[in-house]
Amino acid sequence: MSAFALSASRGFRQNGFRSLRNANSARLLSTSGQSALRQTSRVPTLVTVGAQRFLQTHSGATNVKVGTSPLDSVPSGAEGKGAVPSAVDGKLWPSAEEAIKELKGGITVLSAGFGLCGTAETIIHALAKRKDLQDLTVVSNNAGNAGDDGLSPLVKSRQIKKCLLSYVGNNKALQDAYLAGEIALELSPQGTIADRLRAAGAGQPGFYTRTGAGTLVETGGIPQLLSKRDGDKEQTVVVPGNKKVTTEFDGKKHLFEPAIHGDVAILRAWKVDKAGNCVFRYTTRAFGTLMAKAAKLAIVEAENIVEVGELNPMEIDLPGIYIDRIVPASVDKKIEVVVLREEEKDSSQTPNKAEEVKTPARLRREKIARRAAKELKNGMYCNLGVGMPVLAASFLPPGTQIWLQSENGILGMGPYPTQDQVDADIINAGKETVTLLPGASVFDSSESFGMIRGGHIDVSILGAMEVSCNGDLANFMIPGKLVKGMGGAMDLCSNPDKTKIVVVTDHLDKHGNSKIVQECSLPKTAVGCVSRIITDLAVFDVDRVNGGMTLVELAKGVELDHVQKVTAAPFKVADNIGVYA
Repeated sequence: MSAFALSASRGFRQNGFRSLRNANSARLLSTSGQSALRQTSRVPTLVTVGAQRFLQTHSGATNVKVGTSPLDSVPSGAEGKGAVPSAVDGKLWPSAEEAIKELKGGITVLSAGFGLCGTAETIIHALAKRKDLQDLTVVSNNAGNAGDDGLSPLVKSRQIKKCLLSYVGNNKALQDAYLAGEIALELSPQGTIADRLRAAGAGQPGFYTRTGAGTLVETGGIPQLLSKRDGDKEQTVVVPGNKKVTTEFDGKKHLFEPAIHGDVAILRAWKVDKAGNCVFRYTTRAFGTLMAKAAKLAIVEAENIVEVGELNPMEIDLPGIYIDRIVPASVDKKIEVVVLREEEKDSSQTPNKAEEVKTPARLRREKIARRAAKELKNGMYCNLGVGMPVLAASFLPPGTQIWLQSENGILGMGPYPTQDQVDADIINAGKETVTLLPGASVFDSSESFGMIRGGHIDVSILGAMEVSCNGDLANFMIPGKLVKGMGGAMDLCSNPDKTKIVVVTDHLDKHGNSKIVQECSLPKTAVGCVSRIITDLAVFDVDRVNGGMTLVELAKGVELDHVQKVTAAPFKVADNIGVYA
C-alpha cells in the first residue's frame, strides 16, 4: 500500500467507524447498479487495493471492482452531475476594449504565446489603442516580429518601458530601441522565464537552477538600460543587469531565480467555457497556463466560447479558477515563418535544373548536417536548434527513427508540412510550420524545460558564434551590435552530464576568422558544456572535465595541416582519424 493510502486508511479506521455507526452521517447509496459510499464527515474514500480490502472486510459495504477501464468508459456516469454555479456568466465581457478599460499605466503585463503562435492579438490591439497606458513592463518569450504582429504595436508606440524576454529575434524595432537607450530589456533564459512564472503561480519565491551559471546572467553583466548616445556616440549603463545569488548543490553552482508576478496576463485559447476553463490547441499553450496563474488578473481571448459542461474534464488545460475575464477573439491568427516540404515526385517527372543548383554555403551546411545526423541514434530523444542543427534530421540514415523535442512544447515533431497541411498552431522553436508524428505530444513550456533541464534529452545539437577548446559556447549576442537573446539555448546546455551537446558550425566566419577559439570573446551561453564540435573541415571531441580537444575526423579532401593553420585553438590529433563527406 502506498504511503498516502496507508495514511488515509488509518484515518478512515480512526474516524470512519463512528460515522458508519450513525445512519444520519453515512449511508450506502446504489447508483446505476454500482454502490458508492457517501459520508458527511471529511473521510477519504479510496478506490485502491487497500480500500477494497476495507470494504470487503466490514459488513454492509459493497465491493468496488478495481481493474482496467475500457475505452468506452468515457464519459463516466459520474460526470456532469448537479447544477452549474449561477455566477458563471460574470466572466464574460463583450470585447477586449471593455475588459481592459480599467487598466492603468505602469503595470506589468504577462503576454502569452510563442512567436505569433497563441498570442493574444485581439487584446494587444486593444491595449495599443489606449495611448494613456504608458510605462508598461511586458513579460513574454519574445516581442513580436518586424511587422505589426505580437507585441510590435506596443513597442512601436513606445508604450512599453521595459521588456523581459528570452528572445528578441527579428524584431529590429525593439533591438534598435534597446541599443539607442529608449527601452529597457531584461534577457532571461526561456526555461527560466517559464519556471519563474510557475513559481509565482504556486506561491513560491523562486527556484534554483544551473541554467546561466558562469555567464553574464549570473553576474548581471547584460545591461538592462543603456544611456542615449552622446555627441561622441558613446553610451553608459543606466540600469545594470540583476546579479544572481548563487549556491552549490552536489558540487555544482546554481542560481536563484525570483518568481515573476504580473498585474495582468493576456492569453489566447481555442475553446473556453463560461466558467473560464480553457483548452489550448497544439503549441499555443506554451506560456498560456503559466502566465494566467502568475497574474492578479487573467484575461483570455477565446476563439470559441462554449457552455459550461461542453468541455471534457480530462481535456481541460487550464481550470477556470485562474481566469477572470473572457473576451471573443476577433483578430485572425498569423504564421511567422511558413516552411513547406516538396511533395514526393513521380520518378517519371523531370527535376527542375534550377532547383538542383546549390550555393557553396548550402553545400557546406549540408555537409555539416549530414555528419551531424550520425550523432542521432535510433530511439533517441533529441533537440535540434534553429537553422543548421535542424537540417540534421533530413539526413538520418535509413531505418533510424528519433523523437524530436521542440522547446516550445512538442515531443514527436515531424517534417515540414505540405501546403495543405499547414497549421498556424503547430510550429517549432524557430516559429516554422511543422507536422506531428504519430504518438506526438504537446505541453506547456514548464513541462518542456523540465525535460530539458532534467537531462531527459539524449542529444542536443546547437549552432555557435564561437566555441572554445574547453567546451564553452557563445551563440546569443554581440554586445553593442546584435541582441539576439539566448532563447532556450542556455537551458539546453545546463545538464551536459546527461544531455550530450554537439555544436555544428562553419569552421570560419564570414571574415575568415576561426570560430573555434581558445577563449570565447563573446558572452557565453554556457561553460564547459560542449562534447563534440562538427565543422565543414573537421570533427573534434572536447574534454569537458580536463579541458582541451582532440581532432577525430577530417572532411573528405581536407588536409590536417590546413585545419591546424586555420584553427585558433590548440588541439590533439587522434591516432586513427576518420573521414566524412
